[in-house]
Amino acid sequence: MSDAGSASPESCRGADRSDFHFQRVVEAAPSAMVMVNAAGRIELVNVQVERVFGYQRAELIGQPVEILLPQRLREHHPSLRQAFFAEPQSRPMGIGRDLFARRKDGSEFPVEIGLSPIETEEGTMVLSAIVDISERRRSEERFRLVVEAAPSAMVMINARGEIEMVNAQAERVFGYERAEMLGQAVEMLVPERLRDHHPGLRRSFAANSLARPMGAGRDLYARRRDGSEFPVEIGLNPIETEDGTKILSAIVDISDRKQKERSIEQALKEKDVLLGEIHHRVKNNLQIVHSLLDLQSSQISDPVVLAMLRDSQNRVHSMALIHQTLYQSQDFARLNFGAFLDSFVPLLISSYAIHGNKISVQIDAHEVSLPINSAIPCGLIVNELVSNALKHAFPDGRQGQILLELKPDEDGNLILSVSDDGIGLPQELDLKMAGSLGLQLVSMLGDQLRGKLDIRRRDPTRFTLHIPRPDEMRWAE
Repeated sequence: MSDAGSASPESCRGADRSDFHFQRVVEAAPSAMVMVNAAGRIELVNVQVERVFGYQRAELIGQPVEILLPQRLREHHPSLRQAFFAEPQSRPMGIGRDLFARRKDGSEFPVEIGLSPIETEEGTMVLSAIVDISERRRSEERFRLVVEAAPSAMVMINARGEIEMVNAQAERVFGYERAEMLGQAVEMLVPERLRDHHPGLRRSFAANSLARPMGAGRDLYARRRDGSEFPVEIGLNPIETEDGTKILSAIVDISDRKQKERSIEQALKEKDVLLGEIHHRVKNNLQIVHSLLDLQSSQISDPVVLAMLRDSQNRVHSMALIHQTLYQSQDFARLNFGAFLDSFVPLLISSYAIHGNKISVQIDAHEVSLPINSAIPCGLIVNELVSNALKHAFPDGRQGQILLELKPDEDGNLILSVSDDGIGLPQELDLKMAGSLGLQLVSMLGDQLRGKLDIRRRDPTRFTLHIPRPDEMRWAE
């Protein structure tokens, strides 16, 4: 057969026209094309062969095809060639084996080869399409090195769920040798109780293959060679290859983290129990103090001293109720202050023996959770301001109303105000110099909260405390 490089319409006038077209197709092919006869001699090459192998075309025509093979493979090649000619059919060459070719300069390079039988007047020949895959191999090697160096166990599976690649960390984590895992179904790394369900999850990921964590929101487990299970986190990444999409899994053993989480959870439970017991005991002790003051008041007839004892009882009761509310809520970091006010204010009114038809108390409290170090001073401030209104705003059986408000300002800070429509505060009263222990407490506790106190003397009388947003405070949505 004539050289494809010398083919032309003039030289092919007497040749079969289809043969001429065949040569042109081969010449235009993007891969190196080599046609070999039954004796193993090269009959036809294209320009890509010259580029890939480094030979001139004339140097190859008529030569044994083994000229293109590494020296170490030449002896075995004729038997492979004869086996193909004995049963010629289109197929890849060397399925499952690494194939190499040899350039004119003696260097070797990895290749993929497709074989196709061609019927000619001279008999059956084989047309080989040869692809230099050196760059692909370099990319694969870089990928392999990255996977091998990864700090997590890395497992790559194909569309059939078979393991195609693992790294040293996978051997260490699962206890298998690498050779024991390659080619096996990935379910070998899954606990037996989960294996039946796993192929469906694989297919679901393949249908919508995006990089993501596996089993978000679920506890995941893997299985070691010895049969033991351990908790894991798994990241899934689809990898596009010439053989189709594969899945690369990064698997992290989180046994140590889970153990630490359990230890922390246990410590938190123990802390909650301890705090609950502390609040319970503080509440009980304050109630004992309240009872002692009540017992003491029964032996005193001086109305001034009795009033002082009652005020002290109310302060103690305020703190005791705060601890009781915390103990019952099981949230020892914050107190629902609105709920506290709903419980405490009616008790405060009853302690002064105020009849409901004389003075009404209205509570307008948004739900807000306060940390304990803010809740106690706020509770004491409410006690002092409401008590002060009950004692002084409505003399001689006068009727009226007290309004207690708890709300956020536009910046989310706390506004606590107590107002009444009673007789008001005298203009000549210097509040800074007032001898009242209650007002001194309000001022002192307001400073402790870094708050600013505004006072309106009448129509209505109103004490308003602006408190910067305490840490851990939560307004209800």
